[in-house]
Amino acid sequence: MKCKIMHENRGRMRVHIPVRHMSSFEADRIQYYLASLQFVKKASVNERTSNAIVFYDSSCRDELIRAFAEFNEDTAVSVPSHTGRELRIEYENRMFFHIADRFLQSFIVPLRIRRLIVTLKAVPYILNGLKCLLSGKLEVSVLDATSIAVSLLRRDYTTVGNVMFLLKMGEMMEDWTHKKSVDDLARAMSLNIDKVWMLASDGQEVLANISDINEKDKIVVRTGNMIPLDGIVLSGDASVNQATMTGESEPVHKTEGSLVYAGTVIDEGELVISVEKAQGQGRYDRIVSMIEESEKLKSESEAKAAHLADRLVPYTLGATFLTWLLTGNTTKATSILMVDFCCALKLAMPISVLSAMREAGDHKISVKGGKFMEAVAEANTIVFDKTGTLTHATPSVAKVVVFGDNDEDEMLRLAACLEEHYPHSIANAVVKAAENKGLTHEEKHTRAAYIVAHGISSTIDGKKVCIGSHHYIFEDEKCTVPSGFTDTFDSLPPEYSHLYMAIGEELAAVILIEDPLREEAPSVIKKLKDVGFENIVMMTGDSHRTAKSVARKTGVTQYFSEVLPEDKAEFIRKEHEAGNKVIMIGDGINDSPALSEADAGIAVSTGASIAREIADITISSDDLGALLTLRSLSTNLMNRINLNYNSIIGFNSFLIIMGILGFFTPTTSAFLHNASTIAISMKSMTNLLDE
Repeated sequence: MKCKIMHENRGRMRVHIPVRHMSSFEADRIQYYLASLQFVKKASVNERTSNAIVFYDSSCRDELIRAFAEFNEDTAVSVPSHTGRELRIEYENRMFFHIADRFLQSFIVPLRIRRLIVTLKAVPYILNGLKCLLSGKLEVSVLDATSIAVSLLRRDYTTVGNVMFLLKMGEMMEDWTHKKSVDDLARAMSLNIDKVWMLASDGQEVLANISDINEKDKIVVRTGNMIPLDGIVLSGDASVNQATMTGESEPVHKTEGSLVYAGTVIDEGELVISVEKAQGQGRYDRIVSMIEESEKLKSESEAKAAHLADRLVPYTLGATFLTWLLTGNTTKATSILMVDFCCALKLAMPISVLSAMREAGDHKISVKGGKFMEAVAEANTIVFDKTGTLTHATPSVAKVVVFGDNDEDEMLRLAACLEEHYPHSIANAVVKAAENKGLTHEEKHTRAAYIVAHGISSTIDGKKVCIGSHHYIFEDEKCTVPSGFTDTFDSLPPEYSHLYMAIGEELAAVILIEDPLREEAPSVIKKLKDVGFENIVMMTGDSHRTAKSVARKTGVTQYFSEVLPEDKAEFIRKEHEAGNKVIMIGDGINDSPALSEADAGIAVSTGASIAREIADITISSDDLGALLTLRSLSTNLMNRINLNYNSIIGFNSFLIIMGILGFFTPTTSAFLHNASTIAISMKSMTNLLDE
């Protein structure tokens, strides 16, 4: 592709792409191509100017220029079906034509015709107000209708035109901001599933790319995993959490013949599904519908502003009529009517929240509702799971210690064969270690059963195989250490996490897992204390020895070891009883009850599907510092909402007083009121954090 460098400085380049008319799709292809390059930090393409702005690693300038040169129509680029570009262009055009229409009418259309147009445009507003009154309600539409009707009766067509122009602009801004935020959230909540277990014609399970799955193919989904495609259950029995699709609070029982939906999660059980819809069909629209209908988008501050706005409508009308009765001055009375609190309160507050959620997305933080940011801002207790949160989500296998006559590679092969069906951080480490050693395998075992917070059991060659925790292997399953290997067992290195595997009720191998602490964890914990978290707790199913070591290194204020999922949830309940607001961070199936119990549940993006689906917020696994960003965003959002609240009440009260005193005419009051509403709304759309 031919292009021209227009401007550059260290780590930033603006490039012009010489095309006559760049379409939205072409702009998206270039933008997503550039964003996919490892050395590119951020890229944006403007379809109107055909310019691309790229922020990149300054040491890779030549690679960036080469990437531009190599791009062509045949370059493979993965572009989401919804990027938000078409939505932005639609509202930019609508806003432009709305403003242009107003100015053209003012300078070109004759006065008499202009007045007729204004009158015709006023009819829908008046009808909406009458409809609201007939339904027994006093809402903002009544104020709008009254102010427009009174101005028409006074033949003040200029004021009527100004009021309707500003009202329409406000409606478009609110509609665009809401739709854009919903669109951003819907894309952030995409499935992000690359692989799926497909049932081949010979009955073997094959790990396949989801893009290769077609209608009528059979897939297998097990406990804790997300159903990636719509389909019909062929066999199996499971409880499916489909709250994100249908709003049902309880898991739904699914068996042969049941319909299942992409994006829902199996709480317990296993299903063989015949695929009915290929990847992505219908998923986006359902997510958009879910977000728009969800009350989770409402924070308490938003609800408070909306209720106050509705309560103030009768008082505004009352003040208008009282002023008219006392003074007999229609101009003063109408000046009050031109000012209402509802428009600004109902517009600025949701825009603030939705814009904050959009900004969070820019920092790789997905937030499902404004009330969760409010909870993060007010929380004083934070609970961490250990593995995958305070430690890296990608632990590795350090060594396989075998017992009896077992072979090291064969034990690793068998462990990977079992663990790959129920992916979590330690399971992924085992599977990765087997792959690195080239240990391929066939599915020789029977159905693998997952026991939450314990391990996996199956049968191979008639013998029961178990893999999991010390408690599961030795206390629940009553397995024993082979004769003559007690010293080997007692000398297992304490610095590693231990994954035990038994065959036929006898210990066969212990897989030593390196669970390295995140480099940033100690500094993040310290900064969390600085920003107001009084109690920072770590809860883990690991041994006391491992938990104590991690707690000492990170500086948490409390830690609990060998806990079960219900223990984490019970701790959070007790914190609530003590009057504390709690947020929980986890990444596994066993964290799900605690994530649900917390005021805001935060999942790590590389965690289990069910954890991400249940969580209210998802952060990138790259850096725990995202928690500090989230806290800053949430705190700044609450500050902005409070500032907006005080500004709207204060400024509009000032306008009403000026109207009563006769200092402001209705036109001036209407202009200042609507201008302040737009100004506050525009400010609410800006970023809360500096770049």
